[in-house]
Amino acid sequence: MASSSSSSQTWSHDVFLSFKGEDTHKTFVDHLYSVLVLQGIGTYKDVETLPCGELINTSLMKAIEESHIADIIFSINYADSSWCLDEVAHIMKCKDTNGLIVMPIFYDMDQSTV
Repeated sequence: MASSSSSSQTWSHDVFLSFKGEDTHKTFVDHLYSVLVLQGIGTYKDVETLPCGELINTSLMKAIEESHIADIIFSINYADSSWCLDEVAHIMKCKDTNGLIVMPIFYDMDQSTV
């Protein structure tokens, strides 16, 4: 379990990855996830970390709440997914209430598009 450097807060995940699977899953996200894990950074990626048999929405929202950093990988179709938009809304709520650090990444698109 990772812990915050500025307080006694304990995180279940150092990083939560939010992404549109069909846009980035087999390319950028897989590489990012692998590098983070190799560096010993506890990373939540739903297809790797989601407990079998749990409700997806509940598990993802809990994972966001238990993370120190959220990397939102914006891609061309990210905003087409209501699921992704729900995640980003919860991430922003946790930013305001829990001090979650949010790091946007713009994959194969210009940030002015978002």
